Amino acid sequence: MKGTTIQLEKTLVESLKEVKEYPRQTYNELIAQMIIVFKNIKKNNQYDEFLHKIQQTKMKELWDNKEDEVWENA
Repeated sequence: MKGTTIQLEKTLVESLKEVKEYPRQTYNELIAQMIIVFKNIKKNNQYDEFLHKIQQTKMKELWDNKEDEVWENA
């Protein structure tokens, strides 16, 4: 397998060592797993943002109405 050399700060290498799932896990395996996790988190965050935008519209509809303003001034 031909690879590319990348330079990493020593502190990052130490962090990678700390999160290995097993001692002989390669950095390539570890980074590949991290990418999968990152993509899933990103996908979930996009879904959460979508739900939040939908909820904002409904909440505005529920709270910004004349009936509630009448009760506030009663």
